[in-house]
Amino acid sequence: MKKVIEVRWHGRGGQGAWTASELLARAAVYEGKYIQSFPEFGPERMGAPVSAFTRISTEPIRIHCAVYNPDVVVVLDPTLLKAVPVTDGMSENGRLIINSKENPAEVKKELGNSKIEVWTVPATEIAIKILGAPITSTAMLGAVARATNLVSLESIKKVVGERFRADIAEKNFAVIEQAYKEARYA
Repeated sequence: MKKVIEVRWHGRGGQGAWTASELLARAAVYEGKYIQSFPEFGPERMGAPVSAFTRISTEPIRIHCAVYNPDVVVVLDPTLLKAVPVTDGMSENGRLIINSKENPAEVKKELGNSKIEVWTVPATEIAIKILGAPITSTAMLGAVARATNLVSLESIKKVVGERFRADIAEKNFAVIEQAYKEARYA
């Protein structure tokens, strides 16, 4: 693993970008890694674009600022691809993970960046089917686990089990596993 892996999350207020960032970081702690997780938003209202950041490292992290050159970018709301420059500053061979049912090769072509690896997962559809609501944050964690191998599914499930009551956690375990299976890349 690179010394510090930086993840930038893009979502809209209320979608759980910061929660997902925090859960990913906590999962990394279970694996003996050093972490940072923090949001970037002001007095935005529900639905306004927000960002969150996760850093994961095998050594103590000395940097304390926003993530400007992410290795991984996670997009919870695909409408943000046209509203926010989500790929700005991405490392040359970074990974972009998008909540989308579109073919990742087509999304990659639309973005015009042939060097980044694009992953898509139909997180909204998965969440509606299993949770009965379009809550995509845990689905995106499943996709992140598959696309990056930063943390294991077991570690993610452990933190989700601690965060939510048992019946909600069980449903989210199913969401995470389904998203892990359905994530694909180009």
